Amino acid sequence: MDNILSLMEGFATALQPQYLIFGFIGVLVGTAVGVLPGIGPAMTVALLLPLTYTLDPTAALITFAGIYYGGMYGGSTTSILLNTPGESASIVTALEGNKMAKLGRGAAALATAALGSFVAGTIATLGLTMLAPIIAAWAVNLAPADYVALMVVAFITVGALLGSSVWRGLTSLGIGLFLGLVGTEILSGQQRYTFGLLPLADGIDVVLVAVGLFAVGETLYVASRMRHGRIALVPVTRGWRSWMTKDDWRRSWKPWLRGTAIGFPIGTIPAGGADVATFLSYASEKKLSKHKDQFGRGAIEGVAGPESANNAAAAGVLVPLLTLGLPTTATAAIILSAFQSYGIQPGPQLFTNQPALVWALIASLYIGNVMLLILNLPLVGIWVKLLQIPRPYLYAGILTFAVLGAYAVNFAVADIVILLFVGVLGYFLRRFGYPIAPLVIGLILGPMAEAQLRRALQLSQGDLSALFLSPFAAVCYIALILIIALGLWLRRRQSRLERTLAAAAAADTSLSAAVNQAWDAGERPTDVKTSDIRVQAPAEEPPTEKGSRRRGGR
Repeated sequence: MDNILSLMEGFATALQPQYLIFGFIGVLVGTAVGVLPGIGPAMTVALLLPLTYTLDPTAALITFAGIYYGGMYGGSTTSILLNTPGESASIVTALEGNKMAKLGRGAAALATAALGSFVAGTIATLGLTMLAPIIAAWAVNLAPADYVALMVVAFITVGALLGSSVWRGLTSLGIGLFLGLVGTEILSGQQRYTFGLLPLADGIDVVLVAVGLFAVGETLYVASRMRHGRIALVPVTRGWRSWMTKDDWRRSWKPWLRGTAIGFPIGTIPAGGADVATFLSYASEKKLSKHKDQFGRGAIEGVAGPESANNAAAAGVLVPLLTLGLPTTATAAIILSAFQSYGIQPGPQLFTNQPALVWALIASLYIGNVMLLILNLPLVGIWVKLLQIPRPYLYAGILTFAVLGAYAVNFAVADIVILLFVGVLGYFLRRFGYPIAPLVIGLILGPMAEAQLRRALQLSQGDLSALFLSPFAAVCYIALILIIALGLWLRRRQSRLERTLAAAAAADTSLSAAVNQAWDAGERPTDVKTSDIRVQAPAEEPPTEKGSRRRGGR
């Protein structure tokens, strides 16, 4: 009952005109960013982080939450109509959604993606509302050694399960931990790893690292892989008002619920995030569907389930972020830095010290879901227009905003130099398949882990066994083993599914020639059998670790 009353108070705050405007701006920008290939919510939050310092914390965080959810929504449009996922979690949507679009059913694919995202986002936010206060109340009693154990779990799982390789993920985490140590040591006041440079005495600002990695580094990476030529955009050939048939509704509502049930729990633990959830949902729908013969040829269940899992996982990520202060994705890590920039530390005390802020944030998620549904269903034609922006102009604008945002942090030219160095580092990490998220999480959580470790050792008078003898710490280390085993098992399932889909696509290569020729001739290939359809190679490859591994990895 207390949670419901607090949520009602949060709605009273979030429904104020100024916060509604900021929420709308967030979902609008997030959707537009999600539509554009190669630009995700993490990059957008990083770019806007320096520009929101003049806002009050509630307005800034509502805006970021809208961008986060909007980015998850918008990725489906690019995947379905362009066959180029804007986010790695939208790869599965492209498998069936693009084939539906080539069959003239793009409107149905976009509708089931938008409605599934709305259903999953609403149910998962309800789970966040019920679960987060319980975890926060329990976590208040944690000792410093318990926090050390929690952060070790976050470090190892995120480093091992994000990216194409365990060792590459852990290497990225190590780089982030090292960058977090740069600056002045708290107890002794001695500078470390600053190379005698005064701008590094206060450490490397998280904003500079986030913008450098996600804006500069990602832009350089995408530009280096950009292909020339016309982008093969599949038009929405049916009127949008037709949306979905009764059969489409009948085949979609169960995948929406199953995708939510899969995505939310996976999002709450650092076991691979939305990527794993979407592949697992796709595999489940393929096994449970009564239309197995349509998978690989445009099955609507293959769009409804993964899109629901994607958005449910996005809400699940907020559970450990708000209750324990542990980010499990790159976007969550940047939102955590946004909290810290206002002197607010997410964790068990957040619901006690900042109840108005946190409940307004949760209430804004419900409101944002409704806004996103309104924006995505009738206005899909507007979002498609964004795909016509010339890529050189787009990425030149991103670099310009990145430099201006970095300079606005401290109005220092040295920050721009640091930004460029971090951007080049980010490019090479992406080029050789090293994930970015562990680096950002290591940078943000590293100093916090160091402070808790020092506090725990002071209380135990230097006895290292105290770090492991606490009952909660012991449970954490056991859970670490289980999460790693579960995550690797899910990754193996994902890899097997990817190999199966690749084999099916290779088998259909010759059959797809007739359809591709028809599209090139401007004809609608309605007379071609659905078994003749396969996914076309995109005009430019999506910036995923898998793609980078093909180029410069192994």
